[in-house]
Amino acid sequence: MAVQLRLLGVRPRQRLLVHAALGGTGLHPGTLREALSGVLGPHGTLVVPAFTPENSLTSSAHLERTAGLDSEALAAFRARMPAFDPERTPSQGMGALAEAVRTAPGAARSGHPQTSFAALGADARRICAEHRLECHLGEDSPLGKLCWEGGQVLMINVGFASCTAFHLAEYRIPKPPLRMYDCVVKVNLPGERRGTAHEGEWTRYEDVALDDSDFAEIGRAFPDSLLRRGKVGGAPAVLFSITDAVDHAQAWMTENRR
Repeated sequence: MAVQLRLLGVRPRQRLLVHAALGGTGLHPGTLREALSGVLGPHGTLVVPAFTPENSLTSSAHLERTAGLDSEALAAFRARMPAFDPERTPSQGMGALAEAVRTAPGAARSGHPQTSFAALGADARRICAEHRLECHLGEDSPLGKLCWEGGQVLMINVGFASCTAFHLAEYRIPKPPLRMYDCVVKVNLPGERRGTAHEGEWTRYEDVALDDSDFAEIGRAFPDSLLRRGKVGGAPAVLFSITDAVDHAQAWMTENRR
């Protein structure tokens, strides 16, 4: 696996954002995590999305869970929703590799209650620090840092519909549309100890209206000359620069979104 990663272009010291869907590939998440960290070396950093879209009033994950509930049942469901805790909340739906990174000894996680990132390696804590609430995936997020610092994206067995890097372009297009978001965040109670029960409160904030409905189309238009294709295990994989992805998506969105 390490040889395949090197052939794709994974190198020591890189800051590498990985999306992976391991179902049906035969790849073990822990083995893949160790292979990636091994190729990146002690001075590289492995980053994964650790999103929690169910912590919302409007996400598809939340709407699916609450479909058919009457107003009383809906209020009760929302009252029971656990507050986001970066140390404990799992990233459901982000895949086995994301959880393997998030739960690894020494891993860092950013504090955004809906779009956090987890990381392992030399720059993990710095990359995950100061993830502003009103900036899901913009300049003041780990994604923004990765872009400015020459990070790479590796996608394993997933298509461009899942390319998180394209979201940064939504912050860079002229006058991006905005919307309100709601989530439950942890409240640190006086005298509370690590690992104890905690309470949460609903928080409402404004940010760019994220829309991935055209990401597959943006990916189809991505110049193949900017992509390095290969295999990881038996799964298809592609490596590319975050900067190239964001620049391409920004130009495409500016031209095609209305």
